Amino acid sequence: MAEYQTVDHDVLIIGAGGAGLRAAVEAASTGLKVGVVCKSLLGKAHTVMAEGGVAAAMANVDDRDNWKVHFADTMRGGQYLNNWRMAQLHAQEAPARVNELEAWGALFDRTPDGRILQRNFGGHRYPRLAHVGDRTGLEMIRTLQDHGIHSGMDVHMECTVLELLKDGDRIAGAFAYDRERGRFKVFRAKAVVMATGGIGRAFNITSNSWEYTGDGQALEDLAVAALQDMEFVQFHPTGMIWPPSVRGILVTEGVRGEGGVLRNKDGKRFMFDNIPDNYKPQTADNEEEGWRYTQGDKSARRPPELLTRDHVARMIVREVKEGRGTPHGGVYLDISWIKEKLPNATEHIKKKLPSMYHQFMQLANIDITKEAMEIGPTTHYVMGGIRVDGDTQMSTIPGLYAAGECAAGLHGANRLGGNSLSDLLVFGKRAGQYASEFAQSQAAPSFDQEQVEAAAARALAPFERGSNAEGPYQVQESLQTTMQNLVGIVRTASEMERALEELKVLRARSEKVGVPGNREYNPGWHTALDLRHLMIVSEAVAQSALARKESRGGHFRDDYPDKDPEFATFNHVIQRGPNGEMQLSRAIIPPMPDDLQAIIKENVS
Repeated sequence: MAEYQTVDHDVLIIGAGGAGLRAAVEAASTGLKVGVVCKSLLGKAHTVMAEGGVAAAMANVDDRDNWKVHFADTMRGGQYLNNWRMAQLHAQEAPARVNELEAWGALFDRTPDGRILQRNFGGHRYPRLAHVGDRTGLEMIRTLQDHGIHSGMDVHMECTVLELLKDGDRIAGAFAYDRERGRFKVFRAKAVVMATGGIGRAFNITSNSWEYTGDGQALEDLAVAALQDMEFVQFHPTGMIWPPSVRGILVTEGVRGEGGVLRNKDGKRFMFDNIPDNYKPQTADNEEEGWRYTQGDKSARRPPELLTRDHVARMIVREVKEGRGTPHGGVYLDISWIKEKLPNATEHIKKKLPSMYHQFMQLANIDITKEAMEIGPTTHYVMGGIRVDGDTQMSTIPGLYAAGECAAGLHGANRLGGNSLSDLLVFGKRAGQYASEFAQSQAAPSFDQEQVEAAAARALAPFERGSNAEGPYQVQESLQTTMQNLVGIVRTASEMERALEELKVLRARSEKVGVPGNREYNPGWHTALDLRHLMIVSEAVAQSALARKESRGGHFRDDYPDKDPEFATFNHVIQRGPNGEMQLSRAIIPPMPDDLQAIIKENVS
């Protein structure tokens, strides 16, 4: 029998990024016993890497902005596959969540009259992103963490959840292990909130941190919850590509929001070449107008560099494929050119983009105030995830909630920059609130010992196979290469079918990996355990992408380059079948209420 420690909570939060911490603050405010499990140290969650800002229609810089415009922007960016109720709540509640964060101590940049400053970002009609230079995520985590630890929550750091435990159909807790010593922990809880982030580590080139191995999505899948829209993976258009050691590290969209432009190897601003018809009325058709927009001219239209991320990424790929790319296979992002417009350009760039200045100086020996950056697309975000109720964030399993990147619905086919941080705040709060209400109405759950013993046996199996078996790193690398090359930015049926065949082989290999040594401080073991989750989310992405025979948002099919109206009416949903196989189905999108349809019509031009 495996040895383990049992810990009891009313509400258990899995993940300590923005969504997890905001859920924990909300749940703890009710007086319940709340626990937070984080894979790394508290304060080190991937949210700290979010740079550009929090999208909220506060109208501090442009008084034409309001929640209705934000709602319409979000729906159009998501190609109308969004959960419209979530998009509505997000747009309506984001300003209050930002003001709340400020009240708790967040230090935002300011307008001359002392209000929270807001900047331009791709896909947003007006300057909407509240920010702290280009370190907004770090300030958010600092504030939530400082506020949260006084709320009475328990924190279990460097602890990874491997399986969810159930009491019949209801959630009962989680089985986890301490990453330092390898000791098992069983968390018993009346309600569980999943806030584990994304799946970027399933790909070779990613801006995501090491924690993003699809844990939440895979745990829900194993617990027979539903995953939605897994084909929609966002490739951020601007990641570092040189030197190789820093490939994939994010270059914030804030660079373009402050006037940065994209050029090919010939120095041409290629984004003017292909502006989508539905964005032409709002997009500048000349460089001078685009510049005036970035400087706050309300009569100007936004530059094409601030179109949605999916479009910008594909335009970059086109330049490279057609031979107009930079020496290392990307394009140039240039903010240094603004010295032609501003006499104090060097100081301005350092003030507005301090992290970017430091990042390129330290990692690439490039002074962005004097020369262009070399960038290319990087795996950044998954719009799909756990299927949840739009109001409560409850999944298809009673008592199991999800918020943030691991939950689906808000963003549809493509996420607008900055909507992720407000997503964390709005739906983190809602998940914490409704999980608390559920927990207060429930008796303590129970689970049979067999669930725990089976989970422990699976966790220890790599040690039984030992060093004679294949190591986990080789399988992980093969998986990432398969996904990057065959299910990446541009997809075709033949390549995805090949990917699914390769994934079958990789799954079999992953189930036979072995690790030497013991459970203490063993990164090989950690990687072996992550493989199970990576395999699940990779298969879900490939299956969903193969079935969506059109191009929409973050999903682009070379063999089906156009949108198909039929595919605009449903979301793909994946669930475990009776024999453990993944089953893909279509969930029809419910009709949007007339008042919300009217808002979209008012804001399409």
